Amino acid sequence: MIKAITKERLAAFSDGIFAVIITIMVLQLKMPQKPTFGELLATWPTVASYLVSYFLIVIMWINHHFLWSFAKTATPRYIFWNFAHMFAASLVPFATAWVAGTSMASVPVFVYAAVVVFVNLTYHGFAYAVVPRDENPANRRAALVRSTVTIGIFIAAMLLSLKFPRAAFAVVTCVLITYAHPEARLPGTRLSR
Repeated sequence: MIKAITKERLAAFSDGIFAVIITIMVLQLKMPQKPTFGELLATWPTVASYLVSYFLIVIMWINHHFLWSFAKTATPRYIFWNFAHMFAASLVPFATAWVAGTSMASVPVFVYAAVVVFVNLTYHGFAYAVVPRDENPANRRAALVRSTVTIGIFIAAMLLSLKFPRAAFAVVTCVLITYAHPEARLPGTRLSR
């Protein structure tokens, strides 16, 4: 008989996926062609996209563990949303490499913002499934409000990227900061655990 998947085992598996994603991004970093500061400075789009993506993965990991703290067991619904979220996360290295390789061109930044929207949509679904409706209504509301608002801002960044890709990338970067503390108080909400 197959043993049930525990919440701890699923969280450990997810930790491994986050580690692999970060490793893939590090392996995509290329050394400058010449040993000069000018050549190093020319790699700024690569460095910027990597730093933002690293920050994104760290934030995803923190929020992932925050959401799992509400789950009592690993239900099929939680497992589905967990794997959907991991799939969205697995697209980050591709989008990062494309942004870096094109010095933040419009379409790659559009795709990067679209990946972040996908990540956020799966986070929203995960939060909706995992955070109990009755036990923590303020926490649930705060998580869902934050993800709904930021999805809208990330979609706006996608559209902005078609004319102003660097500004759109900056918007994505700034909005990610709102996820740095998943239990932080949001305007109009009370968080309680």
